[in-house]
Amino acid sequence: MQKFLITSILLLSGVLTFSQVKKDTLKTEEIIVEKPYTPTISDAFKITSNPTTDNATASSKEKVSYTIFSVPVASTFSPVKGTAQNIAREPKDRLFKNYILAGFGNYTSPIFEAFLRSGKPRSNDFGVFINHYSSQGGIKDLQLDDNFSDTRIDAYYKQFAKYNTWQINAGFQRQIQNYYGVPSSIIFNNAVIDAMNEKQIYSKFYAGGKIEMENSFFQGATAELVTFNDDYGSNEIRLVAKPKFEFPISTELINGEFMVDILTGQFDENYLATDQINYSFLNLGFNPNFEVLRENFTLNLGAKLIYANDLEHQTNKFYAYPNVHTSLKIVDDIFIMIAGVEGDLKQNSYANFASENLFVSPTLNIQLTNLKYQAYVGAKGKLASNFSYHLKVNYAQEENKPLFVQNQTKTDGTIPVLKGYAAGNSFGVVYDTVTNLGFYGELNFNVSKEFNLTGAINYNNYDTSNELEAWNLPNLTATISADYETKKWFSGAKLYFNSSTKDFIIPFGLTENSGFITTNDAFIDLNLNVGYHFSDRLMAFAKMNNALGTSYKKYVNYKVQSAQIFAGITYKFDL
Repeated sequence: MQKFLITSILLLSGVLTFSQVKKDTLKTEEIIVEKPYTPTISDAFKITSNPTTDNATASSKEKVSYTIFSVPVASTFSPVKGTAQNIAREPKDRLFKNYILAGFGNYTSPIFEAFLRSGKPRSNDFGVFINHYSSQGGIKDLQLDDNFSDTRIDAYYKQFAKYNTWQINAGFQRQIQNYYGVPSSIIFNNAVIDAMNEKQIYSKFYAGGKIEMENSFFQGATAELVTFNDDYGSNEIRLVAKPKFEFPISTELINGEFMVDILTGQFDENYLATDQINYSFLNLGFNPNFEVLRENFTLNLGAKLIYANDLEHQTNKFYAYPNVHTSLKIVDDIFIMIAGVEGDLKQNSYANFASENLFVSPTLNIQLTNLKYQAYVGAKGKLASNFSYHLKVNYAQEENKPLFVQNQTKTDGTIPVLKGYAAGNSFGVVYDTVTNLGFYGELNFNVSKEFNLTGAINYNNYDTSNELEAWNLPNLTATISADYETKKWFSGAKLYFNSSTKDFIIPFGLTENSGFITTNDAFIDLNLNVGYHFSDRLMAFAKMNNALGTSYKKYVNYKVQSAQIFAGITYKFDL
């Protein structure tokens, strides 16, 4: 305490001494006011004031005391701790890369199918597909063999890269069939029948590839080389290549596809004489398109420009076609209007004709078909989440449209024929300008997760320029299909209707003016199938084609097999 007092006295003495030593520097100064002061609101300030209260009159809170009269209640409730519930998930179906299918049916009909695949998912893929189906025949009341077989082998190799994907593929197909549909109105001698070789063998080899590019104006290209020949010395070679380009313009796209189509072939003779038939075509095309894509509207403005050169007859011609398609959402996905107009130049070939009608003769006249235009308007959409529809009306005009018509027989039953297709049991091709007013409708109804129902109808009203009828073209076709599938079982049914068709028959020794029109009756074909999955790997199946058992005729004199029943198994595996 004493030290504190001494320290305080010393500090006070220092302050007083400093005050006496410092001189007074305050001077009188004159302040000149050049502008009178004008106060503003911003100069004002708030005076803080705290109100005072008189707590003397405030009443104090009274202390309240209370008691609860507790009565025990008997209870059997015992709460249980809540636990999180797991969502039940169905196990995913295991997918296998390979499978083998084998079966057998009546008419001595073996079936075999296999797909073998290998590779690395992110770098390459290799696969082989094998298919065989044959029958020893057995259609009643035939004079010639009706056995057939179809064997096909396909292989491919696919390579994946960062900015491109390319693939090469090759295959071979061999088909054996017989010209068994000789006219029932002709009584054939046994010697003529025995001497007739009705077998025909088609062989096709094809190789090609494709490449797809990303982030490049060159989008990719496809190319395929096909050779086709038969058992009568006919042969055909076709090369088709299509590179594709794409250019962005602002927010839209312009794409174009070039086309090179070269076809050459020959038949040893025509049907009426012994002259050899040679044909060669060169087609060069360009198909530019301008695409406009909007949320509720799409439009494709395009054209097809084709230069066609008939090398055999040394004629050429330039063709230009529209290629315009549009769609407009009127009511979301419920009602979408579609419309368009297009045209094309179709290169007919022996391979295409034989795939459509196995009983064509190797004496065909190969020409180009000019689809001048095909305009359509329609609607599509979903009336419910499980019910969709597609309706369309179209009008088209084709020049040189091919029509199958029966070849005139070269025998009355007593004259032997040198070729197995010359007894009124094969078909040639005639060309005519045909206009068509058609309607197409399709309904798809997913009744449940397991059951699906689909129906489609296609009506065409043909009008020919020179021919009396649109030979072997039905006016109406319709299909109804139903599919049911559970985890173990699956089944399906498909009902097919084909309206009547017409053909032109010229009896032996008469001229075309003495021919007459014949009608192939309409027919209904019902196909059924059922199967059971024993496991992820093993499945058994059974099929019945033409379940109604009617031996209808798709072409004149060519009855089909009645009910065909097959059964077999499929086994899936990984290599």
